[in-house]
Amino acid sequence: MEFTTKENVLENLMIEHGSDLVRLAFHYVKDKETAKDMVQNTFIKCYENLDNFRYDASLKTWLYRITINECKDYLRSWHYRKVQVKEVFDSAMASVLPSTEDKVIKNSENKEVKEFIFSLPNHYREVIYLYYYKSLSITEIAEVTELKVNTVKTRLRRAKQKLKIIMEEANVYG
Repeated sequence: MEFTTKENVLENLMIEHGSDLVRLAFHYVKDKETAKDMVQNTFIKCYENLDNFRYDASLKTWLYRITINECKDYLRSWHYRKVQVKEVFDSAMASVLPSTEDKVIKNSENKEVKEFIFSLPNHYREVIYLYYYKSLSITEIAEVTELKVNTVKTRLRRAKQKLKIIMEEANVYG
């Protein structure tokens, strides 16, 4: 004879309602992995509070309510808002930046790209670094380097051209 333990109840609930709860969570958060995390949190809360459940409602509706609350809390969270702002910023930048600049920024963490940048002459490397890695404007770069604005523009343009040639020669573009 098998005793019904808290673990057995939870396991049965997970089997019976797990995929429905993931679909429900996905409806809110629009991301499969995040939806799975929300449902995992739901089952943790369910397990922690199962002894206090009064059966005023069905376990199914209780699980749905916990899942919805988890999703709403997540959507109000600092982490979610930060990710959303970053995605909006990234997509805005992608539409503003020309393709070579965009590829340089996206691949900036790539060791190979860093090596390409370091292979540039110092005066080109300097403006690339200040412009892309330190996000300085052309005017700010001119002030920092004590160069004329037009000189900075020219160096930046030439640096990008040289970088593009180096990267194309190395088949970075695939």
